[in-house]
Amino acid sequence: MATPADNASGPLAGVRVIDMATVVMGPYAAQILGDLGADVIKIESPKDTARLGNIHRTPGMTPLAMNVNRNKRSVALNLKDEADAQRARDLIGTADILITNMRINALRRLGMDHDSLAADNPHLIYTHAQGFRPDSDRAELAAYDETVQAASGLLDLAQRAGDIGKPVVLPSIFADKVAALTIVYSALAALVHQRATGKGQLVEVPMADTMLAFNLVEHLQGRIFEPPQTETGFPLSMNTGHRARPTKDGYAMIMPYSPENFRDLFTAAGRPDLAADPRLSGDYIDAREHGTALVELMEAVTPNLTTAEWIQVCTECSIPVGPVLRLDEAADDSYVQEATCSTSPSTPPKAPTARWASRCSSRPPRPRSGCTRRSRARTPTTSSPRSTSTTRGTRHEHSEHGRADRDARQRPDHHLQPARGAQRGQRRRRARHRRRRRRARRQPPAAGGRADRRGRHLQRRHGPQGRRARRVPQRR
Repeated sequence: MATPADNASGPLAGVRVIDMATVVMGPYAAQILGDLGADVIKIESPKDTARLGNIHRTPGMTPLAMNVNRNKRSVALNLKDEADAQRARDLIGTADILITNMRINALRRLGMDHDSLAADNPHLIYTHAQGFRPDSDRAELAAYDETVQAASGLLDLAQRAGDIGKPVVLPSIFADKVAALTIVYSALAALVHQRATGKGQLVEVPMADTMLAFNLVEHLQGRIFEPPQTETGFPLSMNTGHRARPTKDGYAMIMPYSPENFRDLFTAAGRPDLAADPRLSGDYIDAREHGTALVELMEAVTPNLTTAEWIQVCTECSIPVGPVLRLDEAADDSYVQEATCSTSPSTPPKAPTARWASRCSSRPPRPRSGCTRRSRARTPTTSSPRSTSTTRGTRHEHSEHGRADRDARQRPDHHLQPARGAQRGQRRRRARHRRRRRRARRQPPAAGGRADRRGRHLQRRHGPQGRRARRVPQRR
């Protein structure tokens, strides 16, 4: 049976990834690799927590599970059972990349730590992601997005920037998603090394370290020097006026960065006197000293124009601007609709889904239609010795294709079922072939065509005056 990998395209076509991770971080990273063309096989527990929830049409197919498990095949294995654990190890032996977020001690007990698997599969890229470094005293702590946000200083930044009394969690799973992107580019760098040398390696992605490095890109500020010159915190982002601006009919995100941007904004609002402010005469604006005062001036004039007028003015003056959309409205935005970047080819136009944002010009990948389908691992079943069903018809065991099919059934992943979309495609192709055969039987063969020549040949061979008929003695 053909698999989704047989028709895969994209830069990573031919690369096999085993997703042995849970929740969001690891599955999201594996999904991105699948979007780029890799053959992704998910090994999941029979009771995957990401499949639990009240919002679903099919039990087990929750929005979160669907949004991080696109472009994957799936098999349910209980790794505490030795037979299933061995099936998982056999499957990992066929892979280029393994992604897991299990704790290190649990992996060692299962014999699935890096040292154990690399001994049998030296080209394996073993990507291990968890909350804290495996060699630290926090290695065995349970880590979720909220705890990693707290450990990386993100809650403190939100409290200081919002000028609120308590540390608050950002309303997005930043730590999981940023760590997932880090897994992707780290695994791809290791894949380049593997293609050049034939050797795999261990890639470790601790979430806390990843988020701390991510946050300090702009927020390290004066602490980069010794001795420190200022406290942490990017002045523009930490300004309490760092928010959307009121307009005549709503809000717009207007972000003048340079003194020239501010002068153009005040002039367009009909306040050229504010454009002559001496604080706007330099090459840059000191956000720590003047940021709050300039925000108050700006918010006093932005209600003079509508949101659409401000977008036109800011576009002409190269001032960063954007409409403030509710998340429910984002999928209906004209920009999104024109690019169709919120809809999957397998879903109706009005059914948005979170898909990849990057595109490759060489062979743009397309999501394989259908959702993840889980199957239980089972022992190989012996099919009929005559033929093996494929998407292109019947292949006999004694033919070259038949031998390939027979060998494929011995692979550790032979039991994985294709996605539902692939099965629908097979059924459609078979139905189309049946319709063509029925039409051919109903219609007379074209003169000189292949069917006509075949008919004349059979008539000469088997007809009343054919060679076979003349050989049969007639009864008297």
